[in-house]
Amino acid sequence: MQKPLNLRQIEAFKAVIERGSVNHAADALGISQPAVSKLLLKLQQDTGLELFERVKGRLVPTRHGMLLYEEVDRTFVSLRQLEDAVLSIRRDEQRRLNIGVMPALSGSFIRRVTMDFLAAHPDVHVSIQTRSSQFLAEWLLARQIDVALVGNRVDNPYIDREPMVASPLYCAMPVDHPLARKRVLRATDLDGVPFISFAPGSQTDELVRSLFARSGSRLNIVLDAVSAPTVCEFVAAGLGVSLVHPLFVESLRDRIALRRFDPEFVFSFQLCHVRAARNAGLAGAFIQHALSVAAEVSRELLQGV
Repeated sequence: MQKPLNLRQIEAFKAVIERGSVNHAADALGISQPAVSKLLLKLQQDTGLELFERVKGRLVPTRHGMLLYEEVDRTFVSLRQLEDAVLSIRRDEQRRLNIGVMPALSGSFIRRVTMDFLAAHPDVHVSIQTRSSQFLAEWLLARQIDVALVGNRVDNPYIDREPMVASPLYCAMPVDHPLARKRVLRATDLDGVPFISFAPGSQTDELVRSLFARSGSRLNIVLDAVSAPTVCEFVAAGLGVSLVHPLFVESLRDRIALRRFDPEFVFSFQLCHVRAARNAGLAGAFIQHALSVAAEVSRELLQGV
């Protein structure tokens, strides 16, 4: 190779392979088709490699072309990671913290944690995003967020996890429900009782169905919902009972009674952050506030239960 590679040539080469044609690559790059063709020709001349061959009128990458593309793609991934790192460093310098929270904790709990954090760090700007645990884990790895409050299914070697409030699921019901007179409930107590379930396929739904099947009790699901706040709102409205984590009912504590359930199914959330994060100080401080508030809320809700 006589000359150093030109970035515009590499961009054109990458776009043609990913978009499938010179026309589509030109549209993506905002330049003309002849300009893309010229960039490809110059790249082949500079590298001394035959990168494309024409098959039935279309450009098809050769073996050398695909080998070069794999190296180019790895380089662009590294560049994106570098850009993400710059954003993370900038957030730290600007005292910014991006928080991701699963829908189940996106109501009063995250509000209480964030207010507690801001009282101690009034100069920090907090941004909160609500998505499923799977999306939040991906955003965390891409450094789009700094801390994630997720369910206990996230497992990635590059993500550090701090368990938050491991607790058995409790039976939730309206405060005037007849079953509220009992201190401990079992599946047999809920035989045929209107039940509000989490969405089919969710971790909690699978646990409940397995429990009722083993006990021989009839599970009478009258409604299912994706998010915990929705489930709890229908419980509080008297539509049925459910099995929930105590943190789910924090905002409805005056309308929902919690009773212990036997057998116990322990469920915990996780506070996650990426190792060696640029703004690890802010992320660590937020995590400590979240742990403290979670423990406090749990004590308040389960007092006397």
